[in-house]
Amino acid sequence: MKPLEGNLTLPLNRTNPWIDPLSLLGLSLAALFLFSVDLGGVPLRDWDEGTVAQVAREIFRAPEGSLRWLFPTLWEQPYFNKPPLVHNLMAIAFHIGGVNEWTARLPGALLTAFSVPLLYGIGREIFCNRLAALLAASVYLTTLPVVRLGRLAMLDGAVLFFLMVMIWSVLRSRRNARYALVIGLSLGLLCLAKGVMLGLLLGAIALIFIAWDTPRLLHQPYMWLGIFLGTLPVVGWYGAQVLHYGAAFWSHNLVSQSATRIWDSVENNAGPPWYYLGELLKYGLPWLIFLPATLRYTWQTRELGWAKLVLVWATLYFLAISVMATKLPWYILPLYPALALAIGAYLADLWERGWHPGRRQYRPSLYSRGWVITLLGLSLLVFGAAIYVGVLQEPRERDVALICSFLGLSLLSTAGLVARHNPRFIAVLAWGMFLSLVLLMLSPHWVWELAEDFPVSPVARLVRQNTPEKITVYMVAAHRRPSLEFYSDRPILPISPPEIQKFWQQDNQVYLLMPRQDFRKWRSQVSRIQVLDNARGWTLVRKARA
Repeated sequence: MKPLEGNLTLPLNRTNPWIDPLSLLGLSLAALFLFSVDLGGVPLRDWDEGTVAQVAREIFRAPEGSLRWLFPTLWEQPYFNKPPLVHNLMAIAFHIGGVNEWTARLPGALLTAFSVPLLYGIGREIFCNRLAALLAASVYLTTLPVVRLGRLAMLDGAVLFFLMVMIWSVLRSRRNARYALVIGLSLGLLCLAKGVMLGLLLGAIALIFIAWDTPRLLHQPYMWLGIFLGTLPVVGWYGAQVLHYGAAFWSHNLVSQSATRIWDSVENNAGPPWYYLGELLKYGLPWLIFLPATLRYTWQTRELGWAKLVLVWATLYFLAISVMATKLPWYILPLYPALALAIGAYLADLWERGWHPGRRQYRPSLYSRGWVITLLGLSLLVFGAAIYVGVLQEPRERDVALICSFLGLSLLSTAGLVARHNPRFIAVLAWGMFLSLVLLMLSPHWVWELAEDFPVSPVARLVRQNTPEKITVYMVAAHRRPSLEFYSDRPILPISPPEIQKFWQQDNQVYLLMPRQDFRKWRSQVSRIQVLDNARGWTLVRKARA
């Protein structure tokens, strides 16, 4: 195939059957390492991790023959929030490795890791060469929110995995109609992982793409048979809940925890319509540098299948989560695979248009000077952060300084290669981001929300050692701490200072956890108080017998 002016078209590489298996193996090993390294090194965080892990532990502890796997509970009360597919996977991990942070995070981390080779498979279905597919998977693998949130004991890793399976089967069915069966099955698993509302949204995106790109698939009986088969377990689970709980399930699951999120902020998680644009700007770097040019390139090639997929997927999903009243950082995760596909296609084009020594090129394209300036600015900013946290700040955080230094060096090297129009900047940036993320995951800072409140482990030990099992403990605080409840193995309900007096007078067995400074002010106002112990500025007291 002769080179075209300004662009070098790669052959499909059909002669070597080992390239795809080796690429899949390499991506899988890299993803498994990144998503599993030091997975249990830090405690579970609030909110979702503590809640999901507790639901899974109650399934794990349920007596043999119990239907807790079908009717999950949270502190022995019905759990209506989400279907229990991921919770059951976590309970299986607890059976194998015990109840700990590593086993709690393992199912979600593994599913997110396997979504990386799946994205490569999606790229192989829609791109003309392996380079674009490989670069798309590399961008996705080295995106900070995907790695960080995918490692947590949450439901979103399963969402990413089943979403990739569904999109891959949609693309694969264009050549083999039998793969359309997998579309409905993966859609059903999506609904069982995080609820029917998200499944309907992602399923609608897939159907709109099919109607635009390959409308003949809409007449394939395999697809509708797959949707029917995938719907059966979803209808079965929701039907079982309605028969078991009645109207309470409808009002809590489908209304309070699902539909209400569209027009009202659940649990005060509100934000402006541009909230997720801010999330992209904060955590999408450095790949976000190429997004404006990528979007223009995608629109210019919108007649191609990959561009249709990206436009439908990214546009509809971004608009859907932006108009929702409830805003949570992890809602944006299903958008990153679509952006990675687009950026991978654009980077592959940049690779071909870059300067390749020894290769005959008619008109090598110049890279943007704006990229050089942005990369230099980011490297200086990161180096400044390294100096501040490693030298000027007290106490010093040398591990953070090391991460920032390595990342800054990678960005600086990338800027130099871009300035020389060397397409190898893509490999340097991807490798530098991968190693920087490995260093971050080896540190205790990858779950930075833990620094926003007091550490729960010492306080949980205080509660476990001084209270009876299954007792409710009250805590002087503004909100619940699900992670504290998980480690305490007790429900801990928040209570305001004016309510303490009422509980103290009405209940003969009160256990109260309160800040030490508040306890000094409050102890003179009540009688029959017994101090049990102290930990990390918290005092545990109970009402003594008369």
